[in-house]
Amino acid sequence: MDVINELLERSHRLGADPRNTNFAGGNTSAKGSESDPVTGEDVELLWVKGSGGDLGTLKESGLAVLRLDRLRALKGVYPGVEREDEMVAAFDYCLHGKGGAAPSIDTAMHGLVEAGHVDHLHPDAGIAIATAADGEELTRRVFGDRVVWVPWRRPGFQLGLDIAAIKDANPQAIGCVLGGHGITAWGATSEECESRSLEIIRTAEAYLAEHGRPDPFGSVVYDTLPEAERHARAAALFPVIRGLASTDVRTVGHYTDTPEVLDFVSRAEHPRLAALGTSCPDHFLRTKVAPLVLDLPPDAPLEQAVERLRELHAAYREDYTAYYDRHATPDSPPMRGADPAIVLVPGVGMFSFGKDKQTARVAGEFYVNAINVMRGAESVSTYAPIPESEKFRIEYWELEEAKLRRMPKPKPLATRVALVTGGGSGIGAATARRLAAEGACVVIADRDLAAAEKVAEEIGASAYRVSDVAVAAGVDVTSEEQVVAAVRAGVLAFGGVDLIVNNAGLSLSRALLETTLADWDLQHDVMARGSFLVSRESARVMIDQAMGGDIIYISSKNAVFAGPNNVAYGAAKADQAHQVRLLAAELGAHGVRVNGINPDGVVRGSGIFASGWGANRAKVYGVEEENLGEFYAQRTLLKREVLPEHVAAAVFALTGGDLTHTTGLHIPVDAGVAAAFLR
Repeated sequence: MDVINELLERSHRLGADPRNTNFAGGNTSAKGSESDPVTGEDVELLWVKGSGGDLGTLKESGLAVLRLDRLRALKGVYPGVEREDEMVAAFDYCLHGKGGAAPSIDTAMHGLVEAGHVDHLHPDAGIAIATAADGEELTRRVFGDRVVWVPWRRPGFQLGLDIAAIKDANPQAIGCVLGGHGITAWGATSEECESRSLEIIRTAEAYLAEHGRPDPFGSVVYDTLPEAERHARAAALFPVIRGLASTDVRTVGHYTDTPEVLDFVSRAEHPRLAALGTSCPDHFLRTKVAPLVLDLPPDAPLEQAVERLRELHAAYREDYTAYYDRHATPDSPPMRGADPAIVLVPGVGMFSFGKDKQTARVAGEFYVNAINVMRGAESVSTYAPIPESEKFRIEYWELEEAKLRRMPKPKPLATRVALVTGGGSGIGAATARRLAAEGACVVIADRDLAAAEKVAEEIGASAYRVSDVAVAAGVDVTSEEQVVAAVRAGVLAFGGVDLIVNNAGLSLSRALLETTLADWDLQHDVMARGSFLVSRESARVMIDQAMGGDIIYISSKNAVFAGPNNVAYGAAKADQAHQVRLLAAELGAHGVRVNGINPDGVVRGSGIFASGWGANRAKVYGVEEENLGEFYAQRTLLKREVLPEHVAAAVFALTGGDLTHTTGLHIPVDAGVAAAFLR
C-alpha cells in the first residue's frame, strides 16, 4: 500500500541522518484505511514503528498495525496515570490481523494525536532545548508558537493524551518539544510531517549555532594524547576496565575517541556534567545513571591510573547501590548490576560496555548524543536533565524489565572474545565461524590479510555491522611485534581477549637427511615460537581482565605419533603439545584453562595440504593426492574422513561451558589412530 511505502521511505530518510535521531530511537506512524478481510468494510488503521526497531533500517515487518477505533476507545477505560502501564497490554486487543511487530510504549502518542502522520524523534539539538533549565521559555524564543512545550512526563498513555490535547489547543502548531526527552511533529501527509520534523530540528540547530557560546564545557584542563600514544594507552587500560565493568555481568567493550568525546573529557566542566547523567529515556536506558570518570591526567603513570580506576569503580558500585536503595519500591525489579556502562578517560576517550559488541557500541553512540545535548544546553542555558527519581522509574520500569525477559537466551559464547591464528582458511576459518555462530566476537588473524578479511565478511554478513562480530588482523606469528599488534587489535575492537586458538601452522615433509636448518627453524618459528608468542601476549590481557579465559592449541596426532619423513613438523608439534601442559600449570591460578586438540588427516580446505604437504604425504604413502583424504580415513578405526568442522567442534566442546574444570587435556580428532592414543 502507498501509505506503508511512504511511511517506510520517510522513516529511512529520517533515520539515515544521525542529526535527526539515534540508532533504534524514535518512531514514526501513518494512518489509513484497509478492507477488513472478515466484513469487507474499510477500517481505519495505524501503522507505527514497533518496539525495538530502527528507523533507518525499518521494514514492513517492523511495523505494529492497530485498529484506530479500538485504540482510541481505550480512553474510555483508561484507569489514570498511576495505572497507565496496564494500557500497554491493552494494545494487543487493538491489533489488526496478526498485528506485525509488538507495539511500543509510544503507540498511544501516535494513535491519539489527530493527524495522518506523526514523527517522534530524538535529535541532539531538540533534546538540548528539552533539557535546558529554561526549556519552556527557550522553546518560545526559538520557535514562537509553531512548536509547543510539553512538560516532562514518562512515555506512556498519559503522555499521548497530553500531546493530543496540546495539539488540539494549538491548531497553529506543527509539533512540540517534550521536556527532557525529544520532539514530536505531525502532518496531514507524510511529506508535510517529514518537512515539519526537519524544520524543528534544523531551526534548533541554527539557533544553537548562532546564539551558543563557543566554550560551554569550560577551559581545557587535560591535553589529548597523540593518536599512537592514545591507542597504546587505551589498549593498556581497556582489559582492566572491561574486567571491572564485568564484575556483576560479563560484557564486551567498545572504544570511542571521536573529536566530540576527546574535547568533552579535556574540559573543566566534564566531571560536573557527567555526574548529572543523561536525560532522554533512550539515552539513559543504555548509558545507566551516570558514567565513571577517571580523574587523572593522561600522562599519569599507568600503574597509578589502574589503581585509581579500581578505587573509583568500588565507589561507583557503592553509589549505584545507594541510588537503587533510595528509589526502589517493594515491586521494583531486582538490581541488574552496579557496574558502569560508560567509562571516560581524559586524553584517551570513552569505553562503553554491553552484552554484545553492538550493544556496547550503541551505548557509546548514545553517550556521544548526550555530549552533544549537554554542549547545546550549556551553550545557551544550563543543562538540567530529568530528576534522579525519574531516571530510576525508567531504568527499573516493569515494562522494560518485561522486554528484557522476552529476549532470547544468550548463546554459549556470548561476551567471549576469540582470537584465531591461521583463521583465513581450513581449520582456522572453520573454527572462527563456529565460535561466532556460538555467540563469540572473533579476531581472525592470518598472514594472508585478504583471506582473513574474507572470512570476517562472511561471518559478519548477517550483522548490522561486520565489525560488531568479526575483525581481521594481518599477522606473521613469528614476529613478536606483529603478534603484539594483533592482540592489541582484539583489545581495541572488543575490550580484550578471552579465547585463543593457536592454529597457525605449516609443514614441510622431509626425511632427516633432507631436512635443512632452514626447514627446522621455519616450522619451529611458526608453530612453537608463534604459539608461545600468541599465548604470552594473550595471557597478559587475560590476567589484566581477571575474567579467566581459554587457550587452545591445535597440535597434531604427530605430536605423539612417530611417522616417516616428518622430523621437523613432528618435533614442533610435540613442542606445542608440551606448551599446553606447562601453561595449564602456570595459568590455572588466573582461571585460564589451556587445552590442546590433536587432529589428523584434515585434507579438505587445509592450507597446509594445499601448499605441498599433501603432495609430499601422498608420495610417501604411495597414493594419488586427490585420494589422500580417503586414504587417511581408511587407516582409522572409524573409517571416517576428518574435516575442519570436526576440529572446530572440539574447540567449542572445550570452551562452550560444559568442561569448566578441564585443563591440560589433549583431545584427539583423528577418527581413531591407535598409534596416537595418549598414554
